[in-house]
Order: sequence, then C-alpha cells, then structure tokens
Amino acid sequence: MTDIILLPTYNEKENIKFIVPEIFNIFPEIKILVIDDNSPDGTAAAVKILMEKYPNLSLLERQRKTGLGDAYKDAISRVIKNKEIRSIVTMDADGSHDVQYLKDFFIKNKSFDLVVGSRYVDGGGIENWERWRKKLSRFGNLYAKFLTGLPLNDFTAGFMCIKREFLENLDLDRIGSSGYSFLIELKFYLIHELKASVYEVPIIFKSRREGESKLSRQIIGEGIKTPLKLFLKRLWKKI
Repeated sequence: MTDIILLPTYNEKENIKFIVPEIFNIFPEIKILVIDDNSPDGTAAAVKILMEKYPNLSLLERQRKTGLGDAYKDAISRVIKNKEIRSIVTMDADGSHDVQYLKDFFIKNKSFDLVVGSRYVDGGGIENWERWRKKLSRFGNLYAKFLTGLPLNDFTAGFMCIKREFLENLDLDRIGSSGYSFLIELKFYLIHELKASVYEVPIIFKSRREGESKLSRQIIGEGIKTPLKLFLKRLWKKI
C-alpha cells in the first residue's frame, strides 16, 4: 500500500522545482501526481524533467484552466481506481504547506478518515498575510462553520489527507464548485453524508515562495454562495 499527493499547478514552474524534491527527500516511496492546467510558464515541462529523476512522480496535463475544483476532480477520479492507494493528500505546490506536517497527517490518518491541516486551531496560524486577508479568511471560515454545521475550524484548508475508500464512495459530480469552494463542499459530503471521522492538525500557513496569489472576486463570491447552498441542503435533507 502507498499514499499519493496531488499537486494542482498553474504557473508554478519555479515552485515545483522545490516542493517535489522536498517531499521525496522525506518520503522516497510516496507517489506524487502534478495536475497542470496548461500553464503558460512551462510548469509541465519542468515536471517532465523532474520525472526523469523521480520515478514515482507523474503528470496529468489538462487542456485549460477551469478551476482548482475541476483539477482535483479529474485527478481524484483517476487515482481512486488504484486499490493500492491507501490515502490521498491534497496540497498546494507553492510552498505554503510545509511538507514536514505530512508526518503528522499519516500518523493521524491511521485513526481518522479525514485529516485537515488547520490554521484555526491551537498551534496553527498564518505567516505574512495582510490584515485584510486574514480578516477575510477568518470571517469566511466562521461563516462556513455556522451554515454547514461541520465540526471544523478551517473550511477552506487545501492541505488534507483522505482515506481512498471515502473518495471512492463519493459522487464527485455532486460537487458544483469549480474553485476553492470545492474544498468546502468536499469536506461537507465526506463528513455529513459519508460520516468520515475528522481531525485537525495545527499548521502554520506560509507565504508562497514565488508567483502571485490566485485569490479573485470570483473565488470570494463562490465562497459566499457555497456555504449558503450547503445550508439549504441541510434544511432540505435535515442533516
């Protein structure tokens, strides 16, 4: 049995050169799948060079950028077919998620179905963000917690470890969000409907190494609509 890390990328050519060796230096037997959305900066070409050195590294090239959620759905639908996969890790490629936390993830994943790297539990935090962005993130997570009723503190966390069989039993087509709100919906269905047990590992979320933030008005708007949509689902199904 093995684990696999999913790294979605768009214009992460410089960052991917760091994160892949860092992961393999700690976990040489793990698998990594980079999902690239046709990055114009040549991210895919950089991954192909790394693949010559790391046989457990693979690449899924998508024809166009349609959002983080779509990238994850494409990748998850492929990897869950492999029964040798024990757990699937979702992780940013820009260095904001420290690879050292993976050790804690895999330990906790033995007892819990879903492990979330959380900025909003004791010991967690955010490094070098502007005040407005910290307030926006904090409010967004409190808003999502109230509407979804999930026993979580960090809903938009993209650093997670999930047992494969839970993703195998999840209908990914039910998740309508294409952007970062995909992460909220994914947690909602895993916990509310599939009854996945969850544990939050405190992490310090770092500033990206290179490149620009992907935050946009569209992402913020979807972040407002998605928890409300899930709240209505709870009322309708009484979950």
